[in-house]
Amino acid sequence: MPEAYIIDAVRSPIGRKKGSLAHIHPADLGAHPIRELVKRTGIDASLVDDVVWGCTDTIGGQAGDIGRTAWLVAGMPEEVPGVTIDRQCGSSQQAVHFAAQGVMSGTQDIVVAGGSQAMNVIPISAAMAVGTQFGFNTPFDSSPGWIARYGDEEVNQIKSAEMIANKWNISREAMEEFALASHQRAQAAWDAGWFDAEVAPLEGLERDETIRPTTSLEGLAGLRPVNEGGIVTAGIASQNCDAAAALLVAGEKAVKEYGLKPRARIHHLSVRAANPVWMLTGPIPATQYALKKAGMTVDDIDLFECNEAFASVPMAWMQELGIPHEKVNVQGGGIALGHPIGATGARLMTTLLNALERTGGRYGLQTMCEGGGQANVTIIERL
Repeated sequence: MPEAYIIDAVRSPIGRKKGSLAHIHPADLGAHPIRELVKRTGIDASLVDDVVWGCTDTIGGQAGDIGRTAWLVAGMPEEVPGVTIDRQCGSSQQAVHFAAQGVMSGTQDIVVAGGSQAMNVIPISAAMAVGTQFGFNTPFDSSPGWIARYGDEEVNQIKSAEMIANKWNISREAMEEFALASHQRAQAAWDAGWFDAEVAPLEGLERDETIRPTTSLEGLAGLRPVNEGGIVTAGIASQNCDAAAALLVAGEKAVKEYGLKPRARIHHLSVRAANPVWMLTGPIPATQYALKKAGMTVDDIDLFECNEAFASVPMAWMQELGIPHEKVNVQGGGIALGHPIGATGARLMTTLLNALERTGGRYGLQTMCEGGGQANVTIIERL
């Protein structure tokens, strides 16, 4: 089977809530890393077979297949198509999977994969809110089939994060220490210049503006829980934000024919799922499955990226699989950097690739919790 290679990866800086990128049209936000990717690689854009793009809440400026729209807004050739996919939080990680699978099948040679999310102009779950106009309070609660299988129990991310913390005996204090480390790592990484190579400045913004360097345990302890009597606060959850990221994926034939220089090889890709009401536990069985499928162990992986949707998610995952925090999200995660849903998978992979090159590591594993109880896993090999 042909190999799939990552030729390059780039992302926008991450704009905070009501921040520097809040005014940008979603299509222009998505166009930014596409334009920069083509510029950096020097590829003839007409050679791209497809654009596979992750995005959720595809209404308004994110509707109408934003993968195609962003490509056109970037000024790229009209003959190149685009498709938008929704695997919830894992949308752009799945975009990379589809791109790699297209290349590995031999039916495609060069694919742009990535994602974007403009969470300031189109808030999280906006599509569900629109659904209430048509009589759907949630995507599930009026389905006889869903109720027959899962009952009328609320499907809620915060509830899931609480359930995970309780099941794995993770205290609020431990989660706050994890959150503090996320901010400290992200700030230290920017100060050291570790993010410079992967970020293309946009609208005068050169650095991620979600990081809170003055975060303290005292400050986190003073935050009110989201749910009465609960332990999850805004301080131990990922931030709403704006961002976009894109990768160029190519096969062996294209690499040779066009003189491309791969930065990494897709070593393994898979996706698994767990209980949709628990929702956020998917990375645990998905990582176990991926490692077994790849014939690897935790010790074979040099660096991990596990999305920090809520602190309890990667903490339970690390606990269950015996993964040391020293190898996980070494430049901070979603708590500090934000979780621009449709873009997060591509952002994580871009950061993982650069971190492997910086540290000299060989293998990196990326995973994330996703709506529906799903989780993608990608293992890349630095070249």
